[in-house]
Amino acid sequence: MSMETILEILKYILPALIVFLTTFFLVKKYFDGEELKRRQQLLLNNQQMITPLRLQAYERSILFLERISPENLIMRVNKSGYTTQQLQAELLHAIRSEFEHNLTQQIYISHGAWEMLKIARGRTIQLINSMAGKVGKDSPSIALSKAILESMVDEEKMPVTDAISFIKQEISQLF
Repeated sequence: MSMETILEILKYILPALIVFLTTFFLVKKYFDGEELKRRQQLLLNNQQMITPLRLQAYERSILFLERISPENLIMRVNKSGYTTQQLQAELLHAIRSEFEHNLTQQIYISHGAWEMLKIARGRTIQLINSMAGKVGKDSPSIALSKAILESMVDEEKMPVTDAISFIKQEISQLF
C-alpha cells in the first residue's frame, strides 16, 4: 500500500470516526441526563409517598408516649378494688401491648427517636416497679398511684417528656 492510498483511506475514515465519536458522546450525555432525570423523579415520588408515612409514624410515636405517661396510664387502667400488685401488672401489660402495637413505626422514624421511645418505656416501667416495691404488693392501688405521681413531681424531667421533645424537634427538621 502506498502512502497515497493510506491518505485516501484516512480522508474517509477520519471524518467518519470524528462524527461517530461526537455522536456517541452526545447520545451518551443525553441518556445520562435522562437517567438522572428518571432517578430524581423516582426519588421525588418516593419522598411524596414516604413523607406522609413518616409523619404518621411520628404521630403514632407521640401518641404511644402520651398513652404510657404514668398519669395517663393510671387514669386509664386503675380500677377501684385493685391491689398494688394488680395495678402494677395492669400498668405493665398496658405498656407492653402499646409498645407491641407500635413496633412497626421504627421503620419510618429515626434510630435516635426510636431509642428515645424505648428509653422512655424502660424508665416508665422502672418507675412503676420501683414504686410498687416501696408501697407493698397488698396495699390498695391508690397507694401505688399516689407514689408514682409524687415521684413524678420530684423528678425534674420525665423520660416521656424528653422523648416527645426529641420527636418534635426531629419533625421540625423534616420541614
